[in-house]
Amino acid sequence: MFDRHAIVLIRRPLAVIARPLARWGISANQISITGFFIGMLSLPLLAFGQFEEALICILLNRIMDGLDGAIARIHGITDCGGFLDITLDFIFYAAVVWGFALASPANALPAATLLFAFMGTGSSFLAFAIMAGKRGIENPVYHHKSLYYLGGLTEGSETIALFVLMCLLPHWFAPLAYGFAALCLITVATRLWSGYHSLKS
Repeated sequence: MFDRHAIVLIRRPLAVIARPLARWGISANQISITGFFIGMLSLPLLAFGQFEEALICILLNRIMDGLDGAIARIHGITDCGGFLDITLDFIFYAAVVWGFALASPANALPAATLLFAFMGTGSSFLAFAIMAGKRGIENPVYHHKSLYYLGGLTEGSETIALFVLMCLLPHWFAPLAYGFAALCLITVATRLWSGYHSLKS
């Protein structure tokens, strides 16, 4: 819902930051890996109830996730960079949910439910991206991405908004997790329908 609009707003500021970094020889992959390790610091912070500090790590991770793409567009987008970026992103997303599960036993079931829903959104996204790559199908909205980004109710911007709310309102983790899991399952259903019929035709 939000990604296509967020991209328009953040693309220029990220490009301004990316240009000097690219001139200094910093690669997109270096930014991806650095951002990943910063984001993973949120796991122990969440586990010990340091929600505000964890939120800082989460936001820094997301800024660097946008920055690596901006640098990649300067140096040239690569398959290995795209693979690294999406894999680290999925690990990071799961780690945040796991951190809340570690923070309180009461969070275990809603966290497991959300991770179950994440499996659906992740697998439907990646499976269609593979088939789109084989057929040379390009996405007109995300044409600058290394993978075909199949849309839905729950994309990157929505997930980050969820994590922000969870960190600010940790006692609301369960209803937020269940509600977002429901939206994820709607996304999975629409992706299965549209993806199947797109590839069938």
